[in-house]
Amino acid sequence: MADHIHNIPWRIIDTGPLDGPTNMAVDEALLSLFTEDDAALPVLRLYGWQPPALSLGRYQRAAEALDLERCAAAGVPVVRRITGGGVIYHAEELTYAIVCAPGQIPPAQSVKDSFRVLTSFLLALYGKLGLDARDAVDHYPSGTRLGEKTPLCFAGRETYDILVEGRKIGGNAQRRLKNVIFQHGSIPLRNCLPAAARFVRELPPGMAKETGALADFGVNQSLEEIKSCLLEAFCESLASAVTPGVLSPGESGMAERLIENYKPIC
Repeated sequence: MADHIHNIPWRIIDTGPLDGPTNMAVDEALLSLFTEDDAALPVLRLYGWQPPALSLGRYQRAAEALDLERCAAAGVPVVRRITGGGVIYHAEELTYAIVCAPGQIPPAQSVKDSFRVLTSFLLALYGKLGLDARDAVDHYPSGTRLGEKTPLCFAGRETYDILVEGRKIGGNAQRRLKNVIFQHGSIPLRNCLPAAARFVRELPPGMAKETGALADFGVNQSLEEIKSCLLEAFCESLASAVTPGVLSPGESGMAERLIENYKPIC
């Protein structure tokens, strides 16, 4: 275990696959109710999406990014995230969410650097799965311009996006309140770009060659095996120990109240 890891156990909450509005309501409830005190353990939540859904970044205009009529006709709900970034099609993926205080993770020099810290477990996970994964900043030549905004999340290249064989795998987004960090992201099991392409108004050229999922790189372990590897990687990178748990009554109650705010856009 790395010597910079604080002696703080993390709550592990595996909610399994939920619908889009419920997933977003649970994320917001965990963020809203987190307090930095002796009793507040940092949280790692794992979840999936059933049925598949599209999520918009917090500030995106739905009609500009997506063909909403086509989404409605296909029965694919569109929800809005509490974080920024571009559209994500959530189908065959494992999604994570982290809620913690800055002092509960290894030190970061800036908000951007906190992405490096909080995605370190993903690099470790992909390594355990036999992949040579690295941050975008370590893949491209020095001076390469990163961080240009795109309507589709997986099309972008941020400093600490993760690449395998030069292809972006997944995406991560962060939001901060006073003394609280919230971050969530996608670990794609299979490539769903062809499905996503039907709904996005403008698909950046070359996407098929520039993005990938675990199956594209020969990783076909079961979801439970991948979760087990993830928890091992998480303990090596960020947590001294993990304590499996469930949503508290307060978190569940707030999520139920918040679902109304996340009604699908179509």
